[in-house]
Formats: sequence, C-alpha cells, structure tokens
Amino acid sequence: MERLEAKKINGNTYYYYSEWGWVNGKCRRKWQKYLGKLENIVKACEGGGPAPMYAEVFQWGLPTALWKEVLTARIVEIINDICPKRNQGLSTGEYIGIASANRAIHPNSKRSMWNWFSQTVLLRYLPGASKEALCSQRFWDHMDRIDGDQSVEIWKNIIKGVVAREKIDLSSVSYDGTNFYTFIDTFNTRCQIAKRGKNKQGQSNLRQVSYALFCSSEGHIPLFYDVYEGNRNDAKEFPLMLDKFNTFLQAIGGRSCAPQNTTLIFDKGNNSPTNFQMIDLMNLKFVGSVKLGEHKELAEISNNDKRFNSCEAAGIKGTKSFRVNKTVYGKERTLIVSYNQTLFDAQWKTIQNDIGKAIESLAELQQTLHDRATALIKGGRPPTVVSVEKQCEHILSRQYMKQLITVVVQQDAKNIPTLKYTVESTTLSKLSDTELGKNILISNQESWDDSRIIETYRSQFIIENVFKEMKDRTTGSWWPMNHWTDSKIRVHGLYCTIALLLRALMLRRVKDAKINISMKRLLSELDHMRQVVNIYQKKRGQKTERRQAVLSKTSELQDKLIDILKLETDEKPLLG
Repeated sequence: MERLEAKKINGNTYYYYSEWGWVNGKCRRKWQKYLGKLENIVKACEGGGPAPMYAEVFQWGLPTALWKEVLTARIVEIINDICPKRNQGLSTGEYIGIASANRAIHPNSKRSMWNWFSQTVLLRYLPGASKEALCSQRFWDHMDRIDGDQSVEIWKNIIKGVVAREKIDLSSVSYDGTNFYTFIDTFNTRCQIAKRGKNKQGQSNLRQVSYALFCSSEGHIPLFYDVYEGNRNDAKEFPLMLDKFNTFLQAIGGRSCAPQNTTLIFDKGNNSPTNFQMIDLMNLKFVGSVKLGEHKELAEISNNDKRFNSCEAAGIKGTKSFRVNKTVYGKERTLIVSYNQTLFDAQWKTIQNDIGKAIESLAELQQTLHDRATALIKGGRPPTVVSVEKQCEHILSRQYMKQLITVVVQQDAKNIPTLKYTVESTTLSKLSDTELGKNILISNQESWDDSRIIETYRSQFIIENVFKEMKDRTTGSWWPMNHWTDSKIRVHGLYCTIALLLRALMLRRVKDAKINISMKRLLSELDHMRQVVNIYQKKRGQKTERRQAVLSKTSELQDKLIDILKLETDEKPLLG
C-alpha cells in the first residue's frame, strides 16, 4: 500500500511518498522518498524544478562502442593471462586496452592520455584510473612487461578468438607492407628496428619502421602483422612474411586454414622468381599482377582487340578481359589481360596534367637559355649541355614523359646550350590504345573465370585503405610514436593493430545490418554522440550531489548505430 505522508518539522510541513506492507505480521514502512514542501511539488509538476549547478560533457558513442569490442574480444583478459601482475592498480591488459581505444579514436601521447581519458565515459568502466595511474611513466612500465614473443602470443590468442567467434572468412587474404618514418636520433643505438630506407612518404632522410599486414578481404579484419627493420626490401621480406603467416594460420585454425584453402592477394612489388618458387612449393593459391613492361607483347595489344570479352554481366562495369597462358618465373601460369574504362580515364587525365607541367618547365628552361644567349642573363655559372640534359631528365621523370616528349639539347656558336622539345602525338595516340587502362593479372586459380579473378585482385584496395587510415594525421592510429626502443616500438605496433581490429569489427557489424557507410563516417557519427551529466545541489542529508545523465540529441542514423552496436544508454550515476 502506497501513501502520501505529511510531516511537520520545525513548523514546516514536508511531504513523503512511501510504501507500507506486512513484515513479520506487522504493518511496516518498506521505503519512503522525500518530495519536499508543497510549493516544491507544485513547481515540479509545472516543470519548474531547481536548475542544475553545472553540467559535465563526456565522449560517449565512440568510447562505449570500442570498449564493448575490447570486452567482447577479451583483450584485457588475454593480455593479463600472458603478462600477469599483482592485484594493484590497473592491469597490463587495461593499459593496453586504453591505449588501443585511444588509438582508434584520436591518438594522444602518453603524457596527455589522462586529459583525453577523463573526458570520456571510460571512467565508468575503469573507475580505478587516475591522473597518476595514467601518466606516461606508468604506461612505459607496463609496456616493458611485454616482450617481443609475448606480443606475438597476445595477438595470436586475440585473433584466434575473433576468427572463431565472428566466423571470419579466411578464403581470401590480402597482403601488403608499408613503412612509417620516425624522428629517432641518428646516434640512438638502443633502437635497431628504425633504419633508413626508401620511405613511401618521401622521408628517406629519416629512420623508419617497416610494417607488414595480412587482412581478410571480407571486412578488412587484420589477421597477422609484423614490425621489422626499415631498410629491408619488400620483395625480400615477402617469403619470410609468407612463412610466418602460414604458421600463424595453422596455429589459429588448424587444418581448416591450411594454405591450399586460402587465396593470397598481393601486388607486383612482391614479385620475384624466388617468391614464386616458394609459393609453388607451398601449393598456395594466389592472385597478383605483373608489370606491363615485362610483357610488352601483351601490353601493346590494342584495347579494342577482338579477344576482349565484356565483364559487365558479372557486375564489373566498364571492364573487359581475355586470358592467356605464358611461362612466367619458370612455370606456365594464367595471365588475365584486363581493360578498365575508369582506370583509363584517370590515367589519361594524369598524363595530360603531367604533359602540361613538363611543357611549362621546359618552356621556362628554354627561355632562360635564350636570355643567356642574348646576354640578358650574364651572371652565375654558365650552363652546359650535360647540366641542361640533367634538368630535362628531372622534368621528364614522371611515367611516360620521356616517351611522349622529345628534347634536343645542342650548343650554339657561342657554346651556349639551346633546347628544343616536341610532343609526340603519335606515341600518345598509341599509348592510349594500348597501355592506358590496362592491367595484367597473374593467378593459379585456373577454375575461376576472369571476372572473379579481377574482383579478387581489386579487393587489394582494402589493405591500401587501411594503410592510408593508419597514416591519416587526424583519424590515423600510428602517429604519434614517441618511443625509441625496440621493445616499446613492438608494443606500439601491437596496440595500433588492436585499434585497427576494434574499428574493423565495429564496421563489420554495421555492414551486416545493411548500413552501407564508410569507416570515416562511422567514426564521425559515433564521435559526435555525447553524454551530458547535469549536477544538482545536494539536498539535506545527501552526501554527494545529485546527477542526471542524458545523451545529446541523436540523428536517425545514430539511433540505428546505438541499436546495432548494442550501446547501453542507461549510464550509472557515479560517472564523472
């Protein structure tokens, strides 16, 4: 039975809402809730209650979704099992989990980790975290607890559970490698991984770290990664990575994930006779590509040749192909010669742009030489035929430019070089009818039709997008890397790869629900969801301020994401 009770205290009347019931044969009050004075009840009914003293705003959507994936993948438990410590403060697994979530949201240095963490709802999941616990030294201490072999074991156990639980398709796997430049000092002898090499972002003057990755073609789930020396060549590294991945596949999936059940996709940068010999010995199914220049007789076939068959019936718009058998790297293999109209359009625009820039630079150089010949320019080192030829070579360094633009450098009567150049329109016309828009794929999947091989190779863009994502200065996961010892760089590679995994699993669930959005759109939509905690003044007898948590206004898409990712909106009041 419920009652509205009035109590008179010091001449004032206060109202309580209570419930009464039989307890041990007697009527007793089970609970009561203070309602206040009569005027307060009237104000509450009219919506004019007390205003909050202030509000706290927390990142909610993205941290909640990512931490849910951390818990689902048992990342903290797996790391703690391999790297246990006494029950004091945050565990090693929790530190790596926090670092992984941060890398998946907006990477911070360890020094500024608390500033980010304290503004997220992760405080609710990890109430033991504090400014002192999340200082950079504590992170480094726990990173030192993980050695190189343990990093491999941690990742193997994580991905083994993910593959089994999420039923990841391993029938098609993409491989590629990249590198990340660092600012590690030249004379730092504590670091052997960071070496100078050919940097893919043009920073070859800096020491770099190389990173190899295998991804599932379906859902771009990272399956295996390795961090290695920055001066090791991709083609030479490929067989070592292949052997490691083969061992890794069998470890996580047994015989069901044997090499013959997996088709490997890789680009032409990994081609070599040794690598193909190893692929043959492993009986590995593959789809790759070869350089047009290595197969001139195929590259020079007209794009309008009658042998081409349209692939549009298979859903590949603007693509046509034909296949031939040819001995490549010591064995007869299937080559698919394909033409893609979209690729042709992009290459044609690039060539026209490159021709325009080259002609502009050559015209400037020609004018400079003319001014010197007419004595308008007198000072400086006089040009020579050799120096002018070197400048022309630099101007024509872009692909096809030396074929399309002919330059002639001669000396005049005053021994001053002169320059003449012409655009070879005949060569340009031939190029547009042969090499532009064309790819030559190589595969040992003889039972597959051309369309399936082409589609499989195109899935290679997934891993290229992953690398772009990792290097993005806004949403990327790799930078900043403020570490300069091999062990910490390997752990850095571990939690950056875990961040890729968390993102990929989120996107996979969204795609499975038929919501077709990009990774960037998903991260943006989740990141814009905030939790607002209104703080009210303490009432008489209360020890802490009253709190009311509400979400910021959500869109229709955000509501769908909350439902798909099963994000809990009923937050506990101790947040903040």
